[in-house]
Amino acid sequence: MQREHVDSSSIGSVGYDQGTHTLEVEFLNGGVYQYLGVPEGEYASLLRAQSAGRYLNYRIKPRYRYRRVRAPK
Repeated sequence: MQREHVDSSSIGSVGYDQGTHTLEVEFLNGGVYQYLGVPEGEYASLLRAQSAGRYLNYRIKPRYRYRRVRAPK
């Protein structure tokens, strides 16, 4: 999945797959996680958020299942 850089103290990049509604997040520590069933609007809001990390913690993590793609370093 292609990801784009975000200006964040904890997140390096994010990407979104419209076909599967999967949000992929690469953290600065090297971990990569996919959040499942995320509406495209949530992805757009994450990109616009003043703090991507805060948005992820309060809007995405509590609401959507996830799977780890790559463990943190």
